[in-house]
Amino acid sequence: MTFDSVPQSAVEVKLDGLTLEIPAERRTLGGICSYLESVALHQHRILCSLAVDGAPINLTQPPDDAKSFASIEAETMGLSDVPSQLIKAALAQTISLRDRVQSAVGVVLINERKQAHELWWGLSLALKEPLLTLSLLPENIYVATEGQASLAQLRKWQLEQLGAVIQDVNNACEWDSPTALSDVLETRVLPWIDKLHTSLNLWHETMQMNTRGAVNSKSAY
Repeated sequence: MTFDSVPQSAVEVKLDGLTLEIPAERRTLGGICSYLESVALHQHRILCSLAVDGAPINLTQPPDDAKSFASIEAETMGLSDVPSQLIKAALAQTISLRDRVQSAVGVVLINERKQAHELWWGLSLALKEPLLTLSLLPENIYVATEGQASLAQLRKWQLEQLGAVIQDVNNACEWDSPTALSDVLETRVLPWIDKLHTSLNLWHETMQMNTRGAVNSKSAY
């Protein structure tokens, strides 16, 4: 039973924890998502997460409208929260990548050479995802102190480091032994991901501390 075939009240829609009435013409999942985004924008906010029957979905690729659902919960964020959300997204991407690479360390040992290479080639395309997410951060979000590199320079270094890591793995692919590929995944790719994750965690914590400090300063006046 889809949303089109049931009374409007049968589907519960919440935005930031508050129940929302949906216009009668917005009875499809796509229509509801679009309406929620519109409501958020009118409040000078943007939609940042959405769950259908408790399962998170990709906001840019909602599931098929033919799938039945009974509840939708959405959350918004203010524009000032975007940098923090981007860093959190990059953190989540590094965690997912680490799991994939960790699994690949063992999988390449028990697969044919061609299959192992295909697995690595897929991973190599995904490794840049956190860096692409970070590229969306505004330049003024990072204020370099004296002697520190600018955000643009940090981004350049991150890409260079990733390029070097990928090249090392590609070189290992030329060896006939699957052990060489497994070893370089463990000694080069995983440490790179861990280092990036640590840096992002520190950056996110610093941003949160600065935000709390700014709020406390305003409250004092």
